Amino acid sequence: MFKRTDKLKKKQHKSLFRVVVDKLHLWLGLGAGIIVLIVSITGCLFVFQKEINDYYYREILYVTPQNTPFRPVSELKRTAQAVLGPDKPAMTITTYSRPDMAWEFMSYKGNDTAFTYFGTLEHYESVLVNPYTGKVTGKIDYKYNFFSIVKGIHWSLLLNDKYGQTIVGWSTLIFVVLMITGLIMWWPKKWNKANRDKSFKIKWKAGFKRVNYDLHNVLGFYAMLIALVVAFTGMVWAFTWFQTTVYVVASRSTTPPDIKQYQSAKTTAQLSQDPLDIAYSKALPILKDAKRLFILPGSR
Repeated sequence: MFKRTDKLKKKQHKSLFRVVVDKLHLWLGLGAGIIVLIVSITGCLFVFQKEINDYYYREILYVTPQNTPFRPVSELKRTAQAVLGPDKPAMTITTYSRPDMAWEFMSYKGNDTAFTYFGTLEHYESVLVNPYTGKVTGKIDYKYNFFSIVKGIHWSLLLNDKYGQTIVGWSTLIFVVLMITGLIMWWPKKWNKANRDKSFKIKWKAGFKRVNYDLHNVLGFYAMLIALVVAFTGMVWAFTWFQTTVYVVASRSTTPPDIKQYQSAKTTAQLSQDPLDIAYSKALPILKDAKRLFILPGSR
């Protein structure tokens, strides 16, 4: 009897490494699990934002195509600016090659000293204009848009980026550690048929605890590769040091690419057209395959 008990204790004995791995997996999972769950759910929701926004704002975003040329960008901008008001300058313009899309004129102003998402946005509004008629189709307040809030939760837990993104980033890093320690715990000691069945198959006829364990253990293994890719891409956004590391590994260089800047020649000549319209007409043939153009007209 004593010999059998000793053997049982010997079998149940774990190495120090395995004990550390088990404890890390348990306590880190308790600490970071809720944040990773929130980020995962909001990420899944945000995947469908274009389709749902396109449906919800359909009357605002889409127009009836006409056999007439688009009105000048400068004229459409003035129309949108009148709706936004003098305190909310149109900072960006989005035009589309599709003939059934309204053009978007957006005004944004942030406040980096605030603590929460709503405090960091003083305003974030867009005016949509029919490019054929010059009539306003509608206005969207993105500050309170459902998917803007979902993105804010996903990105920084509805906190200022310098606080929330740090929390999300470190939680994601902990999630990576969880997957690595989970793989170590999952790895069969012997690759016989019984262990393979335990590691790769869910025993549906077992009790609740065993099924729950198998769901965590088996599905966790199958999802690990995708989850690692998602986690690593998220960490690129969260950490500058990780972004730099990925760049160095991918490019095999520590030298960033050259950025070429071009400055228009200054002139005192009287122009017959608005400079915005001239720039847009020059860009169209160069970017003829672009589905949309994103313009920053400046504060002029």
